[in-house]
Amino acid sequence: MDAKFINPVLSAVVNILQTMAQIEAQPGKPEVKPDNLSRGVISGFIDLASSDTRVSVAVTFTQAAILDIGSRMMHMELKEVDDIIKDLVGEMANMVAGGAKANLQEAGYDFNLTLPSVVVGEGHSIQHSVEGVTLILPFTIEAGEFYVEVCAPA
Repeated sequence: MDAKFINPVLSAVVNILQTMAQIEAQPGKPEVKPDNLSRGVISGFIDLASSDTRVSVAVTFTQAAILDIGSRMMHMELKEVDDIIKDLVGEMANMVAGGAKANLQEAGYDFNLTLPSVVVGEGHSIQHSVEGVTLILPFTIEAGEFYVEVCAPA
């Protein structure tokens, strides 16, 4: 997979968390994901689509991580993965894809965004809408882990 699709997504994630939640996310080592199982309890999915390519992005959070992020972003204590958190994860997927889209436009790509979708549940399946290689990018914050997946044609 070409880094031109990965780096804009990474940049968007870090920027969103710094700006919206005052959280420093520490990226881990990216790797090819061998399966479609989530590493958390909630995932937001969104695609970037152009006339000649499509990239699928998923953002998956452990419960501790999303409750901390959500509490900071909403300025209230959140204690469970409820409708507020579901909406927040969908919006975060949208913001990540929007940030990546802006960065990719500078490189000459013209992507449109699909509507985000959210899946909840321990061990849920992450089914990307794109056939290709999926990279999983782990992040650590003080409260726990979250993961960003990028799937693009090989």
